[in-house]
Amino acid sequence: MGYGKWIGGLMGFMTMGPLGALAGFAIGSLFDNANANENMTGDSGQQDEYMGQRNSFLFSMLVMASYIIRSDGRIMHSEMEYVRNFLRNNFGEAAVSEGEQILLNLFEQRKQMDKTNPMAFRNTINQCGQQIAENMTYEERLQLLSFLAQIAKSDGNVCKEEIDALREVALSMGMSYQEVESMLNMRGKSLDEAYKVLEVSPDATDEEVRAAYKKMALKHHPDRVATLGEDIRKAAEEKFQDINNAKERIYKARGMR
Repeated sequence: MGYGKWIGGLMGFMTMGPLGALAGFAIGSLFDNANANENMTGDSGQQDEYMGQRNSFLFSMLVMASYIIRSDGRIMHSEMEYVRNFLRNNFGEAAVSEGEQILLNLFEQRKQMDKTNPMAFRNTINQCGQQIAENMTYEERLQLLSFLAQIAKSDGNVCKEEIDALREVALSMGMSYQEVESMLNMRGKSLDEAYKVLEVSPDATDEEVRAAYKKMALKHHPDRVATLGEDIRKAAEEKFQDINNAKERIYKARGMR
């Protein structure tokens, strides 16, 4: 990706506010050791805006991931490996070491902030969530929450602390507990998990189930995050397929068509 491209992301809504403050520490320290002109020339204004949007999304994800990963007081290898693979698959090999270093810098920033006030980093995360809610579309925030839930699930066990952290992050970004439950139950095999994915009760009528699926299909449609890049859109397509699978499981159990 190149350090210059990370700085390019600051042209978006991350320029100021709590995300900008964290970026100054987490990215600035990398940029100080890089060529300030790297990858910063020759881009059109439209390309700059596109990269800024992508990088703002990615940095926001790393900030929130740093909170989720450390919520149980540990940094699990499986969680870090998931993030590495995510960066590799969606942003290229160059982003892996840079993104990992940004995460490590965020862990260190949390350590330093919490020395003076144990609530300092948590408060900053909630402020970052509010900034994200003001500057990202609802559908983009849903995709961000999806990635965070996948990170929490990557070690095969989502503990109470991780669920609490996901809920806190979701609320700060203007989303609900129910949406957290939906994300955590994606790719489940049981009927109970399918109902949670569709955010509907097993006691719902057939018409309520149909309405719930239609609502989910609209708000999770991959085209709604297409401006973030084809790779993010493909990840959204996988989530969309999970929703369809949950619907089919419920329809089959009910004898619906």
